[in-house]
Amino acid sequence: MDQRIEHVDGTVLAAHWARPSVSGSGPALVLCHDFPTPPRGSVASGLTFPEFADRIAAQVGWRVLTFNFQGTGGSEGDFSIAAWNADLRLAVDTVLADPEVVDVWMLGTGVGGALTLGVGARDPRVRGIAALGAPANLSDWSRDANRFVRHCRRMGVFRAEDAPGDVAAWARDIAAVDAVSSARAFAPRPLLLLHGTDDDVVSVADAELLADAHGGAELRIVENAGRRLRHDPRAVASVLGWLDRQVI
Repeated sequence: MDQRIEHVDGTVLAAHWARPSVSGSGPALVLCHDFPTPPRGSVASGLTFPEFADRIAAQVGWRVLTFNFQGTGGSEGDFSIAAWNADLRLAVDTVLADPEVVDVWMLGTGVGGALTLGVGARDPRVRGIAALGAPANLSDWSRDANRFVRHCRRMGVFRAEDAPGDVAAWARDIAAVDAVSSARAFAPRPLLLLHGTDDDVVSVADAELLADAHGGAELRIVENAGRRLRHDPRAVASVLGWLDRQVI
C-alpha cells in the first residue's frame, strides 16, 4: 500500500506499507535503500523495494515499511546524514505506532545499512538488523567534500539550489559515520551481514570489520555477487530465512 509519512517540520517521504495476508500482532521491518547510483540517480532509488517488501510480507508474514530517503524518489528534502538518520527514526516510530506491531527490525542496503546500524545502536527498541553491502565508514565521501557535493548534484539528491548549505558541517556528519563502532554498540542483538565478493564499491573487508566488532553477527559472503544483492536470489533467500528464524 503506497502512502506518505511526514516529519514534524512537514517534510514528506514517499513510503510503502506491505502487510501479510493474515491479520494479528507480529514483528515489523523497516526496509531502506542505498545511496543513488548512475545513470538514473535519485529517480530510481528504492524503485523495486516495494516489491521486495511485498515479498517479505507474503513469505515471512511480517509487516514491512519501506520508504525513500530525503532527496530521492518521490520524497521531499535534501540528502544529508542528519536528514537520512531522521528519516530512519521516523520510520521506526511509524512502525511502532501500529498497534499490531510487537517489535521492530531493520534492513538496510549499502549506506542505508551503515545508517541503520547507527540508529539501531542508539535505539533499544530495534530488535535486530540485516545489512547488505554496508560500508564500515564513509571516508571516501568526506575526503573531498566539494567533489562529493558535485556528485550529489549529478545524482539529483538536492532539491534546494543552496543545498547543502554549510558544506563543512555537512561533511563532518558524513565523516562521523562509524558503522564499526555502531556494530559494537548494537551487540548482542541479532545482526546479519551479507556481502558480495564482486562488490566494486565496498570491500568484503568492511563486512569482516563489522562482524568482528559485533562479535556474534551472522556473516555471509555471497560468491560472485556484486553490489545489488537485493537482486541476487541467494542473498534474498538468506534474508528471508534469517527473518523467519527470528520469530520464536
